[in-house]
Amino acid sequence: MARLRKSQKRWVRSSTESDIGRVLVKCEPPVFTLDPARIFDRDAPLEIEIGAGKGDFILSRAAAYPKRNLLAIELSSAVVRLLAVRVAHSDSDNVRVLQADARSIVNLLLPDRSVSAFHIYFPDPWPKDRHAKHRLFSPFFVTNLVRTLRPGGVLYVATDVRDYADRIFAMLDSHGFIRRSESALGDLNSNFGKKFAAEGRPLSSACFVLSDRIDQSLDPSPFAGPIL
Repeated sequence: MARLRKSQKRWVRSSTESDIGRVLVKCEPPVFTLDPARIFDRDAPLEIEIGAGKGDFILSRAAAYPKRNLLAIELSSAVVRLLAVRVAHSDSDNVRVLQADARSIVNLLLPDRSVSAFHIYFPDPWPKDRHAKHRLFSPFFVTNLVRTLRPGGVLYVATDVRDYADRIFAMLDSHGFIRRSESALGDLNSNFGKKFAAEGRPLSSACFVLSDRIDQSLDPSPFAGPIL
């Protein structure tokens, strides 16, 4: 991951801890649980962006839909801090930032049927076979997307790697997701989306909904097939 520019680093350091603390979700020991209503102090439709980066998409989404709760998940400490500052300095009070491995959040901590939409834009493809274990999409992960989505929930996904897109889309299809005709909402409005579009890279972008035939009560198995 590219390092933050020096001007961005100075801006992050100059922001008060109270600004950042207001929007960061605290992972408090000894046991951390994820209760969306408590995090946002209200009950509203929840949308989650996995790998939110500097927050271009989720901030625009929050401004357009103030009655929805939006959770930005990002793993990098440096990026999380910049993201939290941008969120704290925005006019949107419906965004929270969580530093975590998204796989742990989706697979273990999110309540059943608690999410209205997932946004997953340009996940790292980890193209080498020996790095396959680091890839976001696996049968266990997709099964938990099914578990955590509300009826009628939507998954938006985009990538600049066609082979990875084919694998992801096939996995979603096999787990009962139905592809719609439209592309993902944030494919051209996310950090990497803007960069790749400017470079002229072709993007694979799609919107999926769950089939009504899917039984969301089934227990997911972490051994149900290879990681893609």
